[in-house]
Amino acid sequence: MRIVCIGGGPAGLYFALLMKKQHPEHQISVVERNRAYDTFGWGVVFSDATMQAMRAWDPESAAEIEDAFNHWDDIEVWFKGTRQRTSGHGFVGIGRKKLLNILQRRCETLGVELVFETDVASDLDYPDADLVIASDGFNSKIRNRYAEVFQPDLVTRPNRYIWLGTNKLYDAFTFDFRKTDHGWFQAHIYKFDENTSTFIVETTEEAYEKHQLGQMDQQGSIDFCQTLFSEVLDGAELMTNARHLRGSAWLNFNRLICGKWSHFNGKSHVVLMGDAAHTAHFAIGSGTKLAIDDAIELANQFNKHGHTRDQIPAVLETYEEIRRVDVARIQNAARNAMEWFEVVGQRYADTLPPEQFMYSMLTRSQRISHENLRLRDKAWLEGYERWFAAEAGVEPNAKGKVPPPMFTPYTLRGVTLKNRIVMSPMAMYSATDGLIGDFHLVHLGARALGGAGLIFGEMTCVSPDARITPGCLGLWNDEQAAGWKRFVDFTHSNSTAKVGIQLGHAGRKGATKRAWDGMDQPLEDGGWPLISASALPYLKHSQVPKAMDRADMDRVKADFVRATELAASAGADWLELHCAHGYLLSSFLSPLTNHRTDEYGGSHENRARYPLEVFRAIRAVWPEDKPISVRLSCHDWFEGGNTPEDAAIFSRMFKEAGADMIDCSSGQVWKEEKPVYGRLFQTPFSDKIRNEVGIPTMAVGAISEADHANSVIAAGRADLCAVARPHLADPAWVLHEAARIGLTDIAWPKQYYSGKQQYETNLARAVAAK
Repeated sequence: MRIVCIGGGPAGLYFALLMKKQHPEHQISVVERNRAYDTFGWGVVFSDATMQAMRAWDPESAAEIEDAFNHWDDIEVWFKGTRQRTSGHGFVGIGRKKLLNILQRRCETLGVELVFETDVASDLDYPDADLVIASDGFNSKIRNRYAEVFQPDLVTRPNRYIWLGTNKLYDAFTFDFRKTDHGWFQAHIYKFDENTSTFIVETTEEAYEKHQLGQMDQQGSIDFCQTLFSEVLDGAELMTNARHLRGSAWLNFNRLICGKWSHFNGKSHVVLMGDAAHTAHFAIGSGTKLAIDDAIELANQFNKHGHTRDQIPAVLETYEEIRRVDVARIQNAARNAMEWFEVVGQRYADTLPPEQFMYSMLTRSQRISHENLRLRDKAWLEGYERWFAAEAGVEPNAKGKVPPPMFTPYTLRGVTLKNRIVMSPMAMYSATDGLIGDFHLVHLGARALGGAGLIFGEMTCVSPDARITPGCLGLWNDEQAAGWKRFVDFTHSNSTAKVGIQLGHAGRKGATKRAWDGMDQPLEDGGWPLISASALPYLKHSQVPKAMDRADMDRVKADFVRATELAASAGADWLELHCAHGYLLSSFLSPLTNHRTDEYGGSHENRARYPLEVFRAIRAVWPEDKPISVRLSCHDWFEGGNTPEDAAIFSRMFKEAGADMIDCSSGQVWKEEKPVYGRLFQTPFSDKIRNEVGIPTMAVGAISEADHANSVIAAGRADLCAVARPHLADPAWVLHEAARIGLTDIAWPKQYYSGKQQYETNLARAVAAK
């Protein structure tokens, strides 16, 4: 085949050498606009895993790269007068020029044609090519030529950064955080050759503007950074190799995703690779890794399908299918890390103590979890666990051990939970006339015995017409309160769990069938009139609710007050007000469901007016020493709906009204929603509200392992973790997770103690067998 790689970066060079090595008969050219052996940029970073793959594919170039690279395992953080270090992280740093020169020499040795000082404007300049690799970088002319085909999605991120260097050598990947009068700056520092370290300085647009950095020339910016980071520089100077750029050389990162990666131009197949196809933020150093991995996978697919022209379409299709998944995974992690640095000042640096700040930074991408940190640096993590436990008032046991974060106690007002795990409210649709029956006693009681610190029943409705279905629990009369008291007394007598009651009103989502008879489908008979913020049905064929008037508001508020008093009489420890998922109070908060033009619609203050009125009324009659949390939909997942920014505004309002915690859920407000699911996908909402609003939070959503919960709680992204579906599959989920991570001193119900011993023994045998 005739192959032309346009752009002589890592992607084009590495693909060219792999293909020429495997099939010397290919005629391969790499066309680069710069001069021979001339390139720009400081150091680049990639992981040990990428280096291992390079050893397997081309040991010759890998050996030369390994001779030139700088490997380090340590990360050091300078923050608020402290220096913290952890090990086991495995990065490779090498000068960009050094890397490209090694790859260029390897290409020449193998017979790849290198063409320099040629700025290619079009793939059509090479009509004889069977395959054109568009590896011409972020500003790819080839991609832009076929924008309607490749569908580039480009987002310019808000932070500013400047890429500098220094001759001071650092023995760890170093992060330095410095606060100025106008905000925080952070430096990303790593050694990449025997003389030089990369020194990237990043800050917010606000700090950039207020320090007038955009009005400085490059030397002015360098002088500013050199003064700000003088301690970590220790007398060394900063320098730039971007004198060719005009102005101050501060840049915005551009996130790129393409809808399609390949195209047939009528004569040649064209495929995107590296930064032409995707970008990943430098916060996790993945741009070079992605480029190398692209090259390896495309070469791999030619090996599998065959190195002939007729196989090119199948190769490109499979290449994109495989790489799209891995790139999305890396980009998601890079996005998490990038967003962490974008909000580090207001969300973390101003609020977290240095120890927790360090943990939060290490886990910023959410790819590194609690147990992964234990594998990397057990001593450091155990030291952090001791610090976290001490903050929670837990002393080490006789062996000097402390429980991991999810098993530390948590106190709010006068209620102390034995651990940080909550069984989330989950509708069972199994009540008659709102009454707790034998099913509920067994269902909820089993979970209370299963180890969770707080057990919620399902959303409990404050009146008959507040129910979602005829099978929903209620709390509007003494008989229902007596049923609740029976469960509360059982739990308090037979476990250490606390009991929470979540009060809600279905609003426009009421009078529907039980889930197994048709989720959200309106009752064909036996229904009841519905009310909501506005007269908007949930489904097109749902009942149209009445827009509430003042009399309706007064009646419903009185229903919530009565239910609160009954919950208190039943001995419940915790109350939650349901203002999420499109139910009645949620329908006031979301602009999708609130079209009112009176004082209860329009602005945030107006939309929150009635939910806050209900909250204040129940807080007034709920015992002072017991907490009330508020469940919010922190994202409507639909254009025009509430976003996490809106959720933060409402959270602040509830905090000022006396709420003790925000339970951070999302969605279910608008039927046409388009949520983005994934592991811990709702935790960022909890993180934002906890650390920006300054109120405790409960994280919920796709938390399915102790490792997840420990990571969330240890990083300060939430104070509690609510676990739903795993509790349906396993009533003793908490006890089983404790055993799975080797925590054997967690108490089980005494009646089940022999089962505990056998369960732990079997787990130990399984580990030993591996």
